[in-house]
Amino acid sequence: MGEDAHIPIGKIVGTHGIKGHLKVISYGDSMDLFAPCQELAVSRGGEVLAAFRIAFARPHKRVIRLGLDGIDSIEAAEAWIGCQLCIDNASLPPLEEGSYYWHQIMGLEAFTLDDRRLGRVEAILPTGSNDVYAVRDGRKELLIPAIDSVVVDIDLEQKILRVDLPEGLED
Repeated sequence: MGEDAHIPIGKIVGTHGIKGHLKVISYGDSMDLFAPCQELAVSRGGEVLAAFRIAFARPHKRVIRLGLDGIDSIEAAEAWIGCQLCIDNASLPPLEEGSYYWHQIMGLEAFTLDDRRLGRVEAILPTGSNDVYAVRDGRKELLIPAIDSVVVDIDLEQKILRVDLPEGLED
């Protein structure tokens, strides 16, 4: 398997109840990746520690309440807090042309249309209407709306995000 064989889709942030249910923050906006019977890898620090099948997944306030086969007590669940949940890259559903997974955008170098480097995409913030890319260069951070009029080109091979900054976002 290559380095992109396992793609993070969420993080275990806590437990729910005494039966081993987990609280998960999803990195995406769809529950499709948490379908019952889907296999997930659990990793810490980039190292895969175990694999589990999803028993159930339900939206719960701002997290997902997740049941995994084999985790059936609060003690067993607590051991996984802080771990990432990953799926095999081959399990990702295909996207429409011009759409990207977050893991493809993270780490891209952002440039203006006149080739001025703005920094690297360090975070993606879902806002409801559109995502916002947090681009950092040292201590400086720029929040770029992920809309067609601003994000002009994404070149995954060159690892470049080209943007046409709206007035007011220029420094």
